[in-house]
Order: sequence, then structure tokens, then C-alpha cells
Amino acid sequence: MRKNSIKNTRINGEVMRELSNIIRGEIKDPRIHPLTSVVAVEVAPDLKTCKAYISILGDEKAREDTIKGLKSAEGYIRTKLAKNINLRNTPEIRFILDQSIEYGVNMSKKIDEVNGRNEG
Repeated sequence: MRKNSIKNTRINGEVMRELSNIIRGEIKDPRIHPLTSVVAVEVAPDLKTCKAYISILGDEKAREDTIKGLKSAEGYIRTKLAKNINLRNTPEIRFILDQSIEYGVNMSKKIDEVNGRNEG
């Protein structure tokens, strides 16, 4: 199976939607920041592993605490994922902090600052 096959793309979307629902609604860990979102999910073609890219709107401590909370709840999340999605194998999830949204916001601010100086 190719990595970007239609089946793999559909599985990525389904896992991403379910992960978002589980993180938003079912985990009661106080370490997990309320403004946590799943940006992207890459499930391996053999369905053994999964990389979940997580974006957290908050300070550095909130990011660290959220990643720790998600890693400690990984077993629970995987069990819920197995119940909600009927896959041959339930992938082992690795949570990766994605700061691309924050990077984009900072770049936009810098561009606006430069444009403001040029106009003034």
C-alpha cells in the first residue's frame, strides 16, 4: 500500500476526527489545556504507529503539561480509538508538539510591523 493512498488518507482523517473528540470531550486530566487541537495525523501504512501533531494555544508550561498529560493518557486514548474506529490494528500514538500555527502568527505580526514602518 502506498503511503498517500486514498485508504490511508481516509484513515488519517478518521483518526484525526476521533482523536480531537476524545481529547476535547473525554479526557478529564487537568494538565491538558482546553485550547488543544489536533493539527494533523499520520498513520503508518501498516496501521502500527501514528504520529499526532498537537497545537496548544498557551505558554510554555501549558504546552509541557499538555504533552505530559496526553502521554500519560495514551492507553486510554488508544482504547477509545479502538472502540470508535474499526481497524485491523489500533495504532500506537506518538504526540508531537506542532508550533507551525504559532510560527505563522508571529511571522504575520513581523510582516505587519515591517509594512507599518515602510508606510510611516
